[in-house]
Amino acid sequence: MIAFMFPGQGSQAVGMGRALADAFDVCRDTFAEADEALGEPLSRLIFEGPEEQLRLTENTQPAILTVSVAASRLLAARGFAPAMVAGHSLGEYSAHVCAGTLGFADAVRIVRRRGRYMQEAVPVGEGAMAAVMGLEPALVAQACAEAAEGEVVSPANLNMPGQVVIAGTAGAVARAGERAKALGARRVVPLAVSAPFHCALMRPAEERLAPELRALAARDPRVPVVANVDAEPKRDAASAVDALVRQVSSPVRWEDVMRRLASEGVRKYVEVGPGTVLCGLARKIDREAALANLEDPAGLDKVAALFT
Repeated sequence: MIAFMFPGQGSQAVGMGRALADAFDVCRDTFAEADEALGEPLSRLIFEGPEEQLRLTENTQPAILTVSVAASRLLAARGFAPAMVAGHSLGEYSAHVCAGTLGFADAVRIVRRRGRYMQEAVPVGEGAMAAVMGLEPALVAQACAEAAEGEVVSPANLNMPGQVVIAGTAGAVARAGERAKALGARRVVPLAVSAPFHCALMRPAEERLAPELRALAARDPRVPVVANVDAEPKRDAASAVDALVRQVSSPVRWEDVMRRLASEGVRKYVEVGPGTVLCGLARKIDREAALANLEDPAGLDKVAALFT
């Protein structure tokens, strides 16, 4: 069984998707559709930069979504279809476009606002994120609890064995990192992010986004979408949208997502969109998994080999 997985923020790079757009009409049309949906030349920013503009959360999110959807549409045109899908944070929206839950134009517009709301929820510099390496999730949670001192800090991304990202106010994240090292963490790496995603500080963004998400025309997904928030397959529109709402301020349980896909019988994974971050995580979670990624035309042969 084959699953498609879709990357989230951090996988962006100026020029991503350009080779696909140059080579395939279906991809070129996807970028044009994104430009039309937003009423601005997003594709030019993706292909040409400048990088500092692409890194702005409200631009990064629709940009990565567009590249991922362009790649997934190419796969569909070649007859490659997944049995299940999942996406890391923002990537869950790409997964829902692939599964037919959300229309692409709606998704581009809603993730633009999602990015803006998440950025506006916490003034720049007041929040932080850090990757805690080599410590069990329960001990990371303990470090956060012991370091909070009335502020917010909590596990935000449970990515793979030995890697948990924490998020919260800058001071609390720094204290939790020190506490994690005292509890045995191998390293604590501050992350260059513009906001503390997937923690309680994002609740204002969740509250702003929720009514807009619930107002979208959503359909039951064609294939199950394993959600970040609970690692459960979503098979109907209502539960899919509810999971997207809760995801904003809840941790991304990516290791659990991957283990759920494996428990459902998935043995092969295609990372659809820019970068290979999720393939790297998958290797750490399931060493027997067969992996491929599609971010440029050369990836098609690797994907085709998985389907044979």
